[in-house]
Parts: sequence; C-alpha cells; structure tokens
Amino acid sequence: MIDLRALREDPERFREGARLKRMAVDIDRLLELDSAKRELGAKVESLRAEQKRLAKETGPLIGQLSGKLKKAEAEERSRLEGELAELKARPAVLKEEIQGIESEMAAIEPELSTLLLQVPLPPDADVPVGKTSDDNIEISTWNPSWFDAAKDFEANKGFAPLSHLDLIERHGWADFGRGVKLAGSRSYVLVGDGARLHNAVLRYAMDFIGDRGFVPVTVPVLVREEAMVGTGFFPGGREQAYHIDETTRQSPDEDHGPDAVAADTSRDLFLTGTGEVSLMGMRMGEILDEAELPLKLCTVSTCFRREAGAAGKDTAGLYRIHQFDKVEQVVICRADEAESRKWHREMIGIVEDFLKSLELPHRLLQCCTGDLGAKNADMVDVESWMPSRDSYGETHSASRLYDYQCRRLNMRYRAGGEGGKGQTVYCHSLNNTVAASPRILIPILEMYQNEDGSVTVPEVLRTYMGGRERIG
Repeated sequence: MIDLRALREDPERFREGARLKRMAVDIDRLLELDSAKRELGAKVESLRAEQKRLAKETGPLIGQLSGKLKKAEAEERSRLEGELAELKARPAVLKEEIQGIESEMAAIEPELSTLLLQVPLPPDADVPVGKTSDDNIEISTWNPSWFDAAKDFEANKGFAPLSHLDLIERHGWADFGRGVKLAGSRSYVLVGDGARLHNAVLRYAMDFIGDRGFVPVTVPVLVREEAMVGTGFFPGGREQAYHIDETTRQSPDEDHGPDAVAADTSRDLFLTGTGEVSLMGMRMGEILDEAELPLKLCTVSTCFRREAGAAGKDTAGLYRIHQFDKVEQVVICRADEAESRKWHREMIGIVEDFLKSLELPHRLLQCCTGDLGAKNADMVDVESWMPSRDSYGETHSASRLYDYQCRRLNMRYRAGGEGGKGQTVYCHSLNNTVAASPRILIPILEMYQNEDGSVTVPEVLRTYMGGRERIG
C-alpha cells in the first residue's frame, strides 16, 4: 500500500507510476473520496469538541437556569423551561449528528480502501521504461569455464542434448501420468533419483543461505486473506491462488446438524505461492525495535500457483507446474532507500554465488517498468540456460519493495534502538528466490547430462546425494 499523504502531496507521481506499470487505477476518484472523508472527519472532530465543551458547561448552566426557574413568572418560566429542555437535549442531538456523519464516512471507506489497494508502488527512476518482459535489459551473463556461450551445446560437449523431459522419462525420475491422475494437469510425481536430486538442491540451498546469516523458519502454507492482501498478492493476483473455503465448511469434530456452520471455520484460507507471504505475514501488526533490524529470514516451503492465463504455455515437463518447493529469502530493514538498495545488491549476489557454485550458466535481467508488478520499486530476474529451450529460463527473482508491504501489514519499528521511545516508522522489505525446484532441475539435468544419457551430479550436491557422482 502506498502512503496516502504522499499521494495527496504529489498525485502526478502515482498517476505516472501506474501508467509506467500499465495498471489502471482511478487516482482522481481516490483523491475525491479521501477529501470527502477528511472533510467529514473534521466535522466529527468539531462536534466532539462541542461535546466536551458542553460536558463541562452544561451542569452549571442547568443549575443556574433551574434556580431562575423557581423565581420566574409564568411568561419567563415558559422561556426558561424551553431553554433548559434544549440544553438537556443538546448532547443527544450532537451524538446523533456524529453518528450520522460517521455512517457517511463508513459508506465511503469500502470504495476508498479498494482503490488504495490498487495503487501500485511507483517504479524507481532508474528502472528502464518498457511494456512487457520483452523489454527487460540484460545486465550480465556468467558461464563456467567448461561452457563457451558462443557455441551451442553440441559444440561444447560433443553430442546433441536430450531435454530434461527425455532424461526423466528414460530413467523413470518422474511420473507425469500418475501425477495427472492424482491432481490433474501440470502435476507430477518425482521418483527415485529425481526425488533425491530435488531434495538435495533444497537442502543445499538452505545450508547455503544459512551460512550467510539468514535464520531458517518453518511457516504455514495455508494463510488467512490478511496475509495475502498485506504482502500485495491480493487483490491483483487472486486468480493465481488456491482458495480453501472455511466459511461454509462444517467441522467434522462436532455434530451441528446438517445445515450448521461450525464456529471455528469462519475464516477462509489460501495456499501460498511463495514463502515470502508467511515470512512477512508472521510479523504483521507488530512494532519492532530498531536494534532487531535487519531481520534476515529464509524458509523452504511447498508453493502453489494456479497458473491462470498460462493455458498452452510450457505444458510438458517441469517448467510451469501447480506445485513446487522453494527456498526463499526475505530481508526486513530500516526505512532507508540506500540500505534497501544495498540489501538488494547483496541478495542478488547470493543467488549469483549459488548458481556459480552449481556451475550453471546464467544471466541477470533488469526488469522494465511494465514487468515489475504492483508491489515492486525494482526487480531483477535471474535466468539459467536451458538447452532444450535454446534460451534462458527464469529461475530466480529479486525484488525491492520499500515500505509497500510493511504499510499494508502494519509492520513498523521504533527508532532509537532496543527499548527506544522514538517515532514508529514502517519497515522496508525485500525478497528473493534462492532455489525453486523442480524448475532448477531443468538446467542441472540438461547441462550436466552425458552422451550415454547419465547425468553428472554437480560437485556441491554430492554430499546430499550420498556421495554419488553420477545418476542414470
């Protein structure tokens, strides 16, 4: 969520930000509703001040009028009685006025909140302008010493490559048929060395990130809607999430009758598409001490994405699937742009080092404005070379979000160190993929395949594969 005060002060910045991100949001209507709500709020404050004044003055005035009333003649008595009745009724009248205005404010709030949640974070000024991922800019490439990027795979290794799908089917490392039977399209079952390699990558990634000071955390993959909204995955990405209807489901533990709704099932849940949701959401609504920052967290979790809108794209193999496992890193730091940028560079560097340790050719892509999504001020994608695609494929993505998520999550820190009594400030947040499997298995299997169809295990993974140097 953006800073509403900043929007009031410079609405053109947010109009331009939405235009650059190719997102439609009615900024003018938002400002109109905000102005109306603030005007009504000012009226309520004025009436409450009047209430306080009356509370102090009414008692003595009633006493004075009551004294006069005892001595008054008939004509004067009638006037005093009317004045006294009006004075006694004034608090109730004020209360009714306040309630009426508060009802007007409440009527404005749903549309205002909906619009506010739709306003994207403006991209940083140094992000290149573009419409789609086709306009992203290559920053750098890296190749191991044994791979010459100027030559194709066959020229490098002396034989034509098999795709990861061919390798998997040859050795029985996955069962797509039974996966589809179990869970429908884009489903799979990893088997034998396929499963072992998958787990080896995840274990190695967790050790790799842990050695760099990130604290491992286990998190739920079922979360409430507040966490999805707070991290910016709703409302814009709702169609990508799997929804668990807990509102109408009856609890199996109690007999409430055929039409009853259990009291403990009143909150719907959603399957997360990344561990970022839970790593960030676990601290929502909290005020941290500045001394706690930065928080460096990581998790390995199962992730779920509906892949809505991806019909016909990458339907075969392990590239675009509904369920996968991912090691995610998150940093929560002070509200300082320079610090956020520093952490962004460091997190990207960690992933580069990870891929270099696996000796996988890869490149960094600077995402353009049209490919950032609503919540990112900047994003760098990391793509690994996949021979079967004859191109790079995205395996990682590093995002810088400033206070966008933390404002929505109401996650703040109190300046002044541990126990400090300074002003509370919204934190900044960043996130990055360390490893997403089984997608990362595509470049590993394809780049490390041998002419006889076996696959050499990358050296850094051999400890996690029982010391084996080859599979297949």
